[in-house]
Amino acid sequence: MLGTYPKSLRLRKRADFLRLSSAADKFAVKGFLLVWQTNDLAQPRLGVTVSKKIGCAVVRNRLKRYIREVFRHNRLLLTAVDMNVIARRESATMDFLSVLRELEKAFRHIGTSTCSRASRSS
Repeated sequence: MLGTYPKSLRLRKRADFLRLSSAADKFAVKGFLLVWQTNDLAQPRLGVTVSKKIGCAVVRNRLKRYIREVFRHNRLLLTAVDMNVIARRESATMDFLSVLRELEKAFRHIGTSTCSRASRSS
């Protein structure tokens, strides 16, 4: 089902996040940093990192809900990768449409080679 977010689509173990922290594939958009690495599964998995520097619990939880919702609607377009979306301070003031626009922009870069990314940015 498209509208669900089962545990099989989540990064849950600390080891998964640590493995991603040294990944070479990163892409920054306004308010977020995406770090990803291919996995051996047939589906993408999402991890979300929102630190206390971003804001109070209400703000952090809202951002996490927004990120998960964008992932749910775009996961069929993604390749089999483990990704961690790291929120930056400027994301605290973003509404859902801004988060959607920025994360969809970042999701388009996942799975493309470094050379094709460089040619697209000009």
